[in-house]
Amino acid sequence: MKSSSSVPTGDARESIVALERAHESAITDRVFKTGVRQLVQDSWQRSLSLRLDPSSVAPERTLTDSELRDLRNQHPLAAVLPVVHNLLIRHAIDAELIVAIGDESGRLLWIDGDRVLRRRVEEMLFVEGADWSESRVGTSAPGTALALDRGIQIRRAEHFNALAHPWSCTAVPIHDPDTGKILGVIDITGGDQAVAPQTLPLVEAAVAAMEAELRIQRLDRPADSPPAPRSRASVSLSVPRLAPAGLSVLGTDHGQLHCGSRIVDVSPRHTEILTLLAWHREGLSADRLASFLSDQDTAVETLRAEMVRVRKVLALLDSPITITSRPYRLESKLELDAQRVLAFLERGAHRVALGAYRGAVLPASSAPGIVKIRQEVSSRLREAMLADASVDLLLRYARTEEATWDTEVWRACLELLPARSPKRAMVVAHLARIEDEIGGHRNILQRSRS
Repeated sequence: MKSSSSVPTGDARESIVALERAHESAITDRVFKTGVRQLVQDSWQRSLSLRLDPSSVAPERTLTDSELRDLRNQHPLAAVLPVVHNLLIRHAIDAELIVAIGDESGRLLWIDGDRVLRRRVEEMLFVEGADWSESRVGTSAPGTALALDRGIQIRRAEHFNALAHPWSCTAVPIHDPDTGKILGVIDITGGDQAVAPQTLPLVEAAVAAMEAELRIQRLDRPADSPPAPRSRASVSLSVPRLAPAGLSVLGTDHGQLHCGSRIVDVSPRHTEILTLLAWHREGLSADRLASFLSDQDTAVETLRAEMVRVRKVLALLDSPITITSRPYRLESKLELDAQRVLAFLERGAHRVALGAYRGAVLPASSAPGIVKIRQEVSSRLREAMLADASVDLLLRYARTEEATWDTEVWRACLELLPARSPKRAMVVAHLARIEDEIGGHRNILQRSRS
């Protein structure tokens, strides 16, 4: 007998084995066995009709950081994130779960919760910015909840994609309180506790609170306030917050300022100044900033002239950034792409961090303060990769310019690779190449000394 329930039932161990067999039968032979809930079978059939690959990572992260930031700022659910934090995220961290919020199309906009789990689900690209609609990844709680417009739970092998089989999830759509249109979806992902009987009512209660908060905010908006911009699904509830200005400094010597619709190229010296001020949010005295830029005694005198020119550059932005004096300090936030990499690492999103790392901070700069920042970002990325990265991610890091000649990194790859992995030969060959190069340099040095 087929069950149409939104909630998985039955003995956990027997159910998992039966689901795995049923999934294999459906994918390989297109034969649907009994014991699988009807909503899951229907979703599998939709997934098969779309010719989705059940064995590979499908939700490619196609958004840039600025595009994701814009989507978040313009989305109505940004206004009710505190509700989610209070009702779900604290509980999720304690229960070793993660909470994801997606838009009406299934694209994940925010993910929070257990740090270790967030790093593990990166393997199936369950990351901010990824498309987890049913048309993209097949059966999953967030995608299928949106497809059916109802709260559901998906356990392990009920997922269409085999990479998601270690996980279970509960998801509930979120609706506009006035029009009833879907605004997005909220999902809890983790082990079997993510589909515990009490989880679905918990998420449904959180969604009800979010929708109530949206209604309250709309009622509180002054009658003469301008209409809020439309998202693809509904009317937003407040004027979107402007995203902080950004400065790109990774893998480049000429920085780029991003603010609203404007992109401004910045000279190397001005990039150094802005990077130091963005890094030291508390501000820097003229003497200290000068010492971070140069070890010359005349640096303070030249700094004042440079600050005049920097302020002229910042005045070109859609939302001009002001630098105060005594100390020199940015009045509004300027986000470095290097800081985003560190933020990803702190949240355990190692794959995303490595993807965002385009190279060393201002690699040609010799300014003492920049050298220190460059070393910190580089070393923290390296330490995170060595400590926590999967072997595939560590290999990807090893191929970067910074790690090409890093013997410790390549040896760590060799230790993590299975004994019969075909990649071992490549790693061994690369280690031999490193040893040859080091040996060649040693011979040259010895000959020069003799």
